[in-house]
Amino acid sequence: MEKSKVYFTKQITEEKVVEMYKVLGKELKGRVAVKVHSGEAGNQNYLHPEFMRKIIEYVNGTVVECNTAYEGARNTTEKHKELMKDHGWTKYFDVDILDSEGPDKVLNVKNGKVINKNYVGKNIDNYDSMLVLSHFKGHPMGGYGGALKQLSIGCASSHGKSYIHCIGNENGTYEEMFKVDQNKFLEAMADAASSVVDYFNGNIIYINIMCNMSVDCDCCSVAEDPCMNDIGILSSIDPIALDKACIDLVYNSNDKGKDHLIERIESKNGIHTIDAAYDLGFGNKNYELITID
Repeated sequence: MEKSKVYFTKQITEEKVVEMYKVLGKELKGRVAVKVHSGEAGNQNYLHPEFMRKIIEYVNGTVVECNTAYEGARNTTEKHKELMKDHGWTKYFDVDILDSEGPDKVLNVKNGKVINKNYVGKNIDNYDSMLVLSHFKGHPMGGYGGALKQLSIGCASSHGKSYIHCIGNENGTYEEMFKVDQNKFLEAMADAASSVVDYFNGNIIYINIMCNMSVDCDCCSVAEDPCMNDIGILSSIDPIALDKACIDLVYNSNDKGKDHLIERIESKNGIHTIDAAYDLGFGNKNYELITID
């Protein structure tokens, strides 16, 4: 398989995010959904709307999010909308909580390892294309969070998140979400990600921003502070290659703080998500890293 192209810059600015979109030579057309992480209440590491403003305005996109499957400030539509307002998203953008109203849309998972369907918010039907803006960092369950997590857990409805976490158990409980086989959970994430990729049928672009890299996700209300210095911005039309490039940049870094992040990734076998996604065939682990000044 030909290597996928992944573009990289060390400069982390609003303007550079737009440039990293443009360098891909692909235009997202029609109604553009921009998947972001709204940031749990109390989290200090999430990427703020001011930083995302230029790229979201450039693609004339609508910010989209989905409700969580755990207690907090985002597990109901009413609370989530209030948080989006408190965090400044609605000040600048139209915001759509994709699963604000049921019933969920069910996407077919072709050749899934663990699950054969994926529950997403029905409002996904409002969009022709998607820009996946991901804050690359660690994650308490996935090991790391990047484009594949945004596609899977990020795009899943509240019920869909539980369904993925409970590896296909329709009636899985909150407690069961944290007691399942780890590798099967990671494979379920890859399965779910593949269904969103199929849904947009090539009309999707991915940008990972490697800054504020804590071992914890933006979903944590009490998160550890970043453990290593910022690395840069990467973009690709291949989410698997993109996440793999980010992982490699962490491992190849001279930053002593990387050991803490690597321990989180390896303790959860986070690379298995990339391997499982590659087996499903919607991207490539082999890539060419192209540096943009």
